[in-house]
Amino acid sequence: MSNTLVVFYSRADENYVSGMLKQLDIGNTEVAAGIIRELTDGELFKLEQVQSYSKDYNECIAEAQADQKRNARPELKRYPDTIEGYDTIYLGFPNYWGTMPMAVFTFLEHFDFDGKIIRPFCTHEGSGMGSSVNDIKRLCPGAKVEEGLAIRGSSVKNSKKDIENWIK
Repeated sequence: MSNTLVVFYSRADENYVSGMLKQLDIGNTEVAAGIIRELTDGELFKLEQVQSYSKDYNECIAEAQADQKRNARPELKRYPDTIEGYDTIYLGFPNYWGTMPMAVFTFLEHFDFDGKIIRPFCTHEGSGMGSSVNDIKRLCPGAKVEEGLAIRGSSVKNSKKDIENWIK
């Protein structure tokens, strides 16, 4: 078993990319997570909500923003059996209004991350990491939360070199 876990939340379907709506078969964060898995030989785990957001972009953002305003913790379909054997956890997500989607909060509150290294990465279309690193530090006070990597979603397929440099 690898001691690296790559956990990510990603959304395919209709997405905002380079100023326009585009249909994505694979979400941008999932593309980045795949590159990280390849470079680290880590194990991949996708976070999925029991109640998925709409495939329509505008409906999705309204649903996700309502969850954020309520400070909701959407139920996840499943969790890794354990995070015990992992030293480093790469945590990926799209930036939703300056932080992580609420489903990522659900995941972080489910486990004890004491002694773990968390390396956050996000995809965005101009807002960078926002307050997500501080939010992770607040939720996981016993973890070492390292500097995050913000990847513009529209260029994620060409980001392997940037990801490689960040991993080093």
